[in-house]
Amino acid sequence: MARTLAFLFILLAGPLVAQDKAFTLHAPAALIETGFLKHLLPRFSLKTGVRVNLVEADGDAHIGAEGTPIFAQGDMIWHLATGDGPHMDAFRDWLLSDVGARTIEAFAPDGTAVFSADVGTVIVRDQVTLSGDAALGEAVSLKQCGRCHVVNDTNRMNAIGSSPSFALMRTFPDWQTRFETFFLLKPHPAFTQVEDVTEPFAEHLPSPIAPIEVTVEQIEAITAYVGSIEPADLGDPIQLQ
Repeated sequence: MARTLAFLFILLAGPLVAQDKAFTLHAPAALIETGFLKHLLPRFSLKTGVRVNLVEADGDAHIGAEGTPIFAQGDMIWHLATGDGPHMDAFRDWLLSDVGARTIEAFAPDGTAVFSADVGTVIVRDQVTLSGDAALGEAVSLKQCGRCHVVNDTNRMNAIGSSPSFALMRTFPDWQTRFETFFLLKPHPAFTQVEDVTEPFAEHLPSPIAPIEVTVEQIEAITAYVGSIEPADLGDPIQLQ
């Protein structure tokens, strides 16, 4: 009986521990309606494992007119005010980092950036490093991504020809952001689940194929692996006469 109770305690305690790595955030409706936070918050969660839950009022943190300047929307400067807590500190620091700045300015639903990370202050940017396990990243890439993409010579004959290879995507200027957030880029949301980051598939919209299931650690590993491979040689640009 005691062993059974102990086992049940472990099962019940696990989700509670995971839920602790989160905080609530209040933001004005005008900001939410832009769709920007749906772009921003999942990317922060991916990098840190901290879930941000939007609430209508009285959040642990608040985006508005007071606090630390974090991004600009035209002539308006949005600020972040937070209580005490390491997860909120991590959110603020990430917004002010180089990765955060690129994420802010990557939101361009109509092809033009809506927000700017330049808020008129001098910000010390964090150096971007790839800390994942490249060997793990290669293994996960071949297993999860190799069904569509050529990861390396190992699966060259088994991928879908219309899907770009990893070496080709490595030539893209924003390759790192693409791989870190691939689960948000079409068509991946329809069949990809990231543990403790993405919401479960809707009951009426199940995955059309065997779903890809990865963790934040595995995505970091994939990104580290891609950073270790040589970009494809696309040759010299065509010279117009």
